[in-house]
Amino acid sequence: MELRGAFTIFLAFCLFCLLMLIAWKWTSKGGKLPPGPTPIPFLGNLLQVRTDATFQSFMKLREKYGPVFTVYLGPQPVVVLCGHEAVKEALVDRADEFSGHGELASIERNFQGHGSVALANGERWRILRRCSLTILRDFGMGKRSIEERIQEEAGFLLEELRKTKGAPIEPTFFLSHTVSNVISSVVFGNCFEYEDKQFLKLINESFIEMSTSWAQLYDMYSGIMQYLPGRHNCIYYLVEELKDFIASRVKINEASLDPQNPRDFIDCFFIKMHQDKNHPHTELNLRNLVLTTLNLFFAGTETVSSTLRYGLLLMMRHPEVEAKIHEEIDQVIGPHRIPSVDDRAKMHYTDAVIHEIQRLTDIVPMGVPHNVTRGTYFRGYLLPKGTDVFPLLGSVLKDPNYFRYPDASYPQHFLDEQGRFKKNEAFVPFSSGKRVCLGEAMARMEIFLYFTSILQNFSLRSLVPPADIDVTPKVSGFGNIPPTYELCLTAR
Repeated sequence: MELRGAFTIFLAFCLFCLLMLIAWKWTSKGGKLPPGPTPIPFLGNLLQVRTDATFQSFMKLREKYGPVFTVYLGPQPVVVLCGHEAVKEALVDRADEFSGHGELASIERNFQGHGSVALANGERWRILRRCSLTILRDFGMGKRSIEERIQEEAGFLLEELRKTKGAPIEPTFFLSHTVSNVISSVVFGNCFEYEDKQFLKLINESFIEMSTSWAQLYDMYSGIMQYLPGRHNCIYYLVEELKDFIASRVKINEASLDPQNPRDFIDCFFIKMHQDKNHPHTELNLRNLVLTTLNLFFAGTETVSSTLRYGLLLMMRHPEVEAKIHEEIDQVIGPHRIPSVDDRAKMHYTDAVIHEIQRLTDIVPMGVPHNVTRGTYFRGYLLPKGTDVFPLLGSVLKDPNYFRYPDASYPQHFLDEQGRFKKNEAFVPFSSGKRVCLGEAMARMEIFLYFTSILQNFSLRSLVPPADIDVTPKVSGFGNIPPTYELCLTAR
């Protein structure tokens, strides 16, 4: 009986591998994908791609196969683009063909193609993106009113930091809270109290879980892993909690809605839902409202707060850079006036340092996966419709053809010979093309205003010598998660 059972399991495994092989061959049928490492049926290129260092594995494969190659993440082929030229050619020069959203199975369980300006596709994506952009512009995205909201929140943050009286603190919650309150004021019309940590904790944990090896494995083998218990399910339950929280806030808005006096993003979306209610295929519905709001919150909190956490850490590692920023702040802003966006044009060195922080820390190294919307010839290869594409933003931000010292902190990457700020076309932390980050203008504003406000009021002190400070991400996957550290803020 034991031998028969073992034989049955062996036959089932062989049949499964055969089906995977057929599926693999069918996937690439009609196309000529770029070369890459030979995959093993079902396992794909798991032997070449480490789930705890996916981006680094891709960069190693680039050395052998060039800037455009194919890897199999499980049974699914993915075309990987490395370097500024290849990514720009796809996302900008061939924007229409590469404008589809590729699959992130680890969170697709929650969204299922709905309610996300980042994760939806086709007409649904176009409608939700257009609707969201219109509402956000009405509420001051990129205008003076949003600058005033950030300045106000920066003031509250400084008050909380002064209360620490120079004692060691771990900055994650302080920064996540203040950044979250900006998007909260736009989406909900109000802010969180500094004692309210649960929602921010869920967002922070979700970003971390999305970057773990478990999430990478789930993205590769979701067909099987969705039925198995284990940590790979953690991200699903975290996002479901966030959805429930957003849904409860949406109900509060719905019950007190005054169409003549919209208070926030949710109210405006409800108004547009009412205007579009007779459309037979409307995408403006309650489900898309909840999920779009969640997407805005998630994207508008963790990326900016993580950049600021990295920024403070890098200043402690390079105290000479912090000293030069203090000098520029004193010259341009002074000790008492609140920093404004207009100051940025006069603060060339500070602006260069902020760009270098974003470039070097590379919060989302693999970018958001794209998908070709139709059969596409690209650099001599034929990518069938539906092929997933990974434009590696990290490979652009560290392209040696555009950055002299790609792996080192070097603000001069963004300064000309006269010490004035200069742009670099390979600076793409917010991606590029049709799926460029919806909140780029607000994120850039937040990073500058928070960074300068903190350094205007405080000097940073590390608990370890600068040479011993390690900026290596504690987790690297979908995102580069900043290491946990403590610092002291001394009033200037």
